[in-house]
Amino acid sequence: MNIIETAHESRVLKRRFRVISEHLTKLIPSKVCVLDVGRGSGQIDRFILEHRKDIKIDGVDVLVREGAAIAVTEYDGNTLPCEDSSYDVVMFIDVLHHTENVHRLLEEAKRVSRKFVILKDHTLAGFLAKQRLNFMDKVGNRRFGVTLPYNYYTKSEWLDVFEKLGFSIDVWNPKLHLYPKPFSFVFDANLHFIARLKKN
Repeated sequence: MNIIETAHESRVLKRRFRVISEHLTKLIPSKVCVLDVGRGSGQIDRFILEHRKDIKIDGVDVLVREGAAIAVTEYDGNTLPCEDSSYDVVMFIDVLHHTENVHRLLEEAKRVSRKFVILKDHTLAGFLAKQRLNFMDKVGNRRFGVTLPYNYYTKSEWLDVFEKLGFSIDVWNPKLHLYPKPFSFVFDANLHFIARLKKN
């Protein structure tokens, strides 16, 4: 790791995992089975499960990391290895901007999910938004070999995608407070959201 990645690991990453997991813990309904697409290190799922003993979370990813906190099943990045309506909730945490195939993955999530799709991602908004998001993506993911197409959407583009695919927005939260000061002034405002989508 370089010096920036080391600072990110020590000052930012654990807080980010904790804050995202706290948001998700509130959004995931009770007594459900969840499929986490793009599980990564598994840390967020582990934090969620520490507080939500009533749910079950399975995970798939195109890259299976050594030493992941929770077991991950490899998949091809296009077709989820699941039967139709086999999970109550399908979840994407900072995954969709890593693919050129956002529509395809959300269609797959709709096929597999019985109730909701929950996602945390970025909105392209504000001064030098793309540059700030590119920087965050590089620091957080490059060393793990994650694909970085920098495929960010504006809020209106996200809403258009959801409507075309037959989702309604049940929850939209753009105020996540992921980063401590002074990082929050640059890397928080207007750049993140968590949403819970309902199948129409």
